[in-house]
Amino acid sequence: MLVDSHCHLDFNDFEDDICDIVERAKENGVNMILNAGNNINELDNQLALSERFPFIFAAVGVHPHNAEEYPELTSEDLIAKTSHKKVIGIGETGLDYYYDYAPRDLQIKLLREHIKAAQETGLPLIIHNRESDDDMIDILGEAYKQKTFTGEIHCFSSSKKLADFALSIGFYLSASGMITFNKCSELREIFADLPLDRLLVETDSPFLAPIPMRGRRNEPAFVRYTAEKLAQLRNLPLEKIAQITSDNFCNLFRKASDKGRRDYCND
Repeated sequence: MLVDSHCHLDFNDFEDDICDIVERAKENGVNMILNAGNNINELDNQLALSERFPFIFAAVGVHPHNAEEYPELTSEDLIAKTSHKKVIGIGETGLDYYYDYAPRDLQIKLLREHIKAAQETGLPLIIHNRESDDDMIDILGEAYKQKTFTGEIHCFSSSKKLADFALSIGFYLSASGMITFNKCSELREIFADLPLDRLLVETDSPFLAPIPMRGRRNEPAFVRYTAEKLAQLRNLPLEKIAQITSDNFCNLFRKASDKGRRDYCND
């Protein structure tokens, strides 16, 4: 049993062969997929996939690259989109100072609105972070002191300082195909030492296909290669890592379970 805890199956990259992609995921032991939010106006497309395929879930959010499209976004706007039983998280959201596609002050503003939505709904926050560790620590830390919330840093590729901070507020860290890349030895060292009960695995597909699929379009079936590398780093059988990361996903994204849906939903 494997969970792809972060991908973007509603992207155009997958529109021609989505049934084959889902079938390959099943064949490789993937029995749960989180299709993360990138643009709040595309949530209907995400939900259409979630309703078509029962084991695909959705999250609502605005990627920092798209922040300029939503300068007036509020936490209320996000909360209003969470009533559907298949919406199990808030995000992805965060800061990206590497590309800087949107002004940093606007990225920060939207991040804070997503945090408020997570605080109010109790749904986990899905964080994107690139070249912005110090601001991320300050913003999350300030908000956490005001009212606690849960979440994860997806596709974690940052410093040990950020990893330690994230663990200190109960966050999870998600390993992507990057842990298989030859140049990412420091990242592998971080994942080799993380507490087992804070590990997740993901593809972030269609991006970052792991070795031996690097250079191809990524897809949920390939999460198996990332899990195999993580198992190697932790000196554990693949089956054990698969169980641990799947249990961690369900502990974090409680609404994905039958009990969680009863807790969050009235239907």
